[in-house]
Formats: sequence, structure tokens, C-alpha cells
Amino acid sequence: MDDVTQLAKVLGRVAEGDEAAFSDLYEALSGSVLGVALSVLRDRSQAEEVAQEVLVEVWRSAGRYRADLGSVRTWVLMIAHRRAVDRVRSAQAATERERRAARLEAALPEFDEVSEAVEDREERDRVRRCLGSLTDIQRRSVALAYYQGLTCREVSETLSVPLGTVKTRLRDGLLRLRDCLGVSGG
Repeated sequence: MDDVTQLAKVLGRVAEGDEAAFSDLYEALSGSVLGVALSVLRDRSQAEEVAQEVLVEVWRSAGRYRADLGSVRTWVLMIAHRRAVDRVRSAQAATERERRAARLEAALPEFDEVSEAVEDREERDRVRRCLGSLTDIQRRSVALAYYQGLTCREVSETLSVPLGTVKTRLRDGLLRLRDCLGVSGG
């Protein structure tokens, strides 16, 4: 079936939708198509994908073949070569895009971390200012309970103040902190 005229006749039948003719064409050219794709791509699985795409394209566009521009084999192998080169260029472009994106990302400051650090510092400053607005016993009660993790009873013993008084001062201190920080009650 290597005969130039024979392949042209088979391709003519493929253009008419003849599946048996396509099977003959596939058998005659699939090895060469894979070989061209493999020579460009150097990766068998990618070459097999390209070969499949090329042969599907030949099935769909068989009617566009022009015998005055070359043999069927030349036409099909030209499609295979172009498709394989396109695959290489596409992969190179994707790699270059990824490199550019990585360089851009590396050049950018850690914006989220910087913003978070600024917000944390501002929040700490607000809490300090609001703690400064409390009475001494309220501030000490809140600090012992929330920064040192003491229970109300332990705060009472540490400050030598009755338990009920500590609870009241903690409640009043927390209410003042809530109002000062602009936190809604709930």
C-alpha cells in the first residue's frame, strides 16, 4: 500500500467517510506518524497522543488534501510534524509562564504576613490602651485571669480580695474592654 496512487485513492475514500479505508490508511501511516512525533517530542506517551490527534485530524480533514502539493504520506507527516512542534512550543510556553510567575511571586513581599503582623501590632496596641483605661484592680484581675490563666478563686487568693469582688471587677473590666475595643456584646 506504499504506492502513492494507492494512498491517494484510499484517502479519497476516507474523505467520503469510509471507515474501512481509514483503517487501511491508519495501518499504512500510523507507524510513520508516531515516528515523526517521537523524533520531535522524545517522550513516547506524548508522541502517542500527538499521533492519535494527527490521525483523527486526517480523518476529519481528508477532503482538504491536495495532490498537487505532495503525496498523502508527505501531507500526513507534515501534519504530524507541525502538531508535535506545537506541543513542544506549548510545553515551553507553559514552563516559561510558570518560571515568570515564580519569579514574580518570589519578588513580592509576603504581603499577607506583613499585613497580619501590622494588624496584630495594632490590635495589641488597642488592647494595651483599653487595659490602661481600667482601674488598677480591674486590670490586675483581667491580667491574672486571661494572661496567666488563673481561675477566679486563684485571682481572689493572689490579690487577697474576696471572690465576689474579683468576679464583679472582672465582669466590669471585661465590659469596659468590650466597649473600648468596639466589640459588640452577645
